[in-house]
Amino acid sequence: MSINSIENAIKYSSELDKMFAQKSATGFFADNALATKFVGAKTVIIPDVDFQGLADYDRDTGFTKGAINVSNTSYTMSMDRARSLQIDREDMDETGIANLAGKILGEYVRTKVVPECDAYVLSKLAGLAVSRANTLEGDAEKPFEALCGLINEVQSVVGYDEELVAFVDSYMFAALQNSAEISKMITVSDFKQGDVSLKVKSINGVALIPVVSERMKTAYTFGANGFAPAEKASEIYMLVCPKTAAHLVKKTENMRIFTPEQNVDADAYKFDYRIYYDVFVNKSGLDSIWAWISPEVSITANPANKTVTEGSISGSLSVTATSNGELSYQWYKCSDENGANAVKIAGATAASMTIPTDLTSGKYYYFVKVIVNGMAGITSDIATVTVA
Repeated sequence: MSINSIENAIKYSSELDKMFAQKSATGFFADNALATKFVGAKTVIIPDVDFQGLADYDRDTGFTKGAINVSNTSYTMSMDRARSLQIDREDMDETGIANLAGKILGEYVRTKVVPECDAYVLSKLAGLAVSRANTLEGDAEKPFEALCGLINEVQSVVGYDEELVAFVDSYMFAALQNSAEISKMITVSDFKQGDVSLKVKSINGVALIPVVSERMKTAYTFGANGFAPAEKASEIYMLVCPKTAAHLVKKTENMRIFTPEQNVDADAYKFDYRIYYDVFVNKSGLDSIWAWISPEVSITANPANKTVTEGSISGSLSVTATSNGELSYQWYKCSDENGANAVKIAGATAASMTIPTDLTSGKYYYFVKVIVNGMAGITSDIATVTVA
């Protein structure tokens, strides 16, 4: 039984777009891109409309003429990302092809595509806020005060009738919910995201959107195996902006599907997924985005690789870091040099960690997370301990 490649490709693309809208923290920005126009593979035009203010009416000459300036600004999308996935023929029976493929592709979008897009969008918006000095320094023990400060700054630019959203780091979101001064102010409201209506928590009409720490950095690197925080990236504690502040332009190509008979590389079903996307802010909205960024943390000396002898192990791993904030540490062990299956090491909360003396022959991998103000931070390089 062969899979209907054309029909299923269209169906998969449609369903994956719906999942993107449901799972993405920033997906609602795509609703603002309806007025954009594609003029090339990666180029879009977004109109900026500017009016002149009112003038006095003259009883002799009548109305004062005023121009409506519509400037069509061209933007080039920089994120052109793709992946080819294969499912072996033996893993799929005659009746389960579509179901298994749908589950795998849906999980791929949920766990890989959505997190990357959220991370990119939020880092770009935070970078814009930093570049225009639209930031404030809050008190980690008074998160509500900082949130109100950000909201006030945005409303001073856009007014009080704009619907606002507040992206909140997961650590800060917990602090907000535990704050006695706002525990009775948080309400649940409807939040429209494309064709999906979500329930979100809000304060004074401002939607609170909690985002995991891994997606709330000021800079990332995007490579052949997904994305990772840039070396000197800071944490975005909070970012407040109008719901209409940014345009998420997302152009998903129709899914390409190849049956085992069509796939020349393997006896497997092949699914090619490709997406162009980027986020843009109109000139009129450049100062409507405000953020609270964590103090910068810099690791000046990463843990060094060590070779020790079984039965007489001694020594330690250490890290050196600097920041304007208060630093704390948490060491982890993992199963490989890429940080897979990381597990916290109980009690290893100092800048240095003693190498366990009961290790047997083999290789072991460790890293440390340097935390600023008890909320978020950066991760060191992975150190390899070789036991000979």
